Amino acid sequence: MKLCFATNNAHKIHEVKALLGNEFEILSLEKIGFKDDLAEDHETLEGNSLQKAEFIYNKFRISCFADDSGLEVPSLNYQPGARSARYAGNQRNDQANNSLLLDNLSNSLDRRARFRTVISLIINDEKHQFEGIVEGEIIKEQRGHSGFGYDPLFVPSGYTQTFAEMTLPEKNSMSHRAKAVEKLIRFLQKYNSR
Repeated sequence: MKLCFATNNAHKIHEVKALLGNEFEILSLEKIGFKDDLAEDHETLEGNSLQKAEFIYNKFRISCFADDSGLEVPSLNYQPGARSARYAGNQRNDQANNSLLLDNLSNSLDRRARFRTVISLIINDEKHQFEGIVEGEIIKEQRGHSGFGYDPLFVPSGYTQTFAEMTLPEKNSMSHRAKAVEKLIRFLQKYNSR
């Protein structure tokens, strides 16, 4: 089955291809001839992921899915949330976002956080959403060089390593995106066997 993953983020495509295996052919936006950025105007992960999937589905008439992921920090009123990639500004700078997060948590004793992913799938005019969550905490300084975004600051519950210190298979065994993709895969396998 061919599916377009509506993202320009090479890290996300790599992670998802590793999870999906050979059962599905994942096409990038570039592969279908779309090189622009997709709009994300909504205040929720659900709204943003559906907006991106609908745009690509309506324009190219190809089954597709899009995700939106965010870091939610209870002591910061669940921010940065849907604005995680643009937390420190529209330039989408991981280092600036991490620095701002550390600054905003500098006086907080509550460093609990969670990564949340919502995947929106549109297939044959049907719309479906899948959610994945991983709980953890924000440490006080960055560690590790793998991953992207807030990975150097996030330690999942029950672990001592940050996501950025883990290998991709280790991260994929527990990540928010992996959990949402697992639900997507289960759905697609059932859908394929109808």
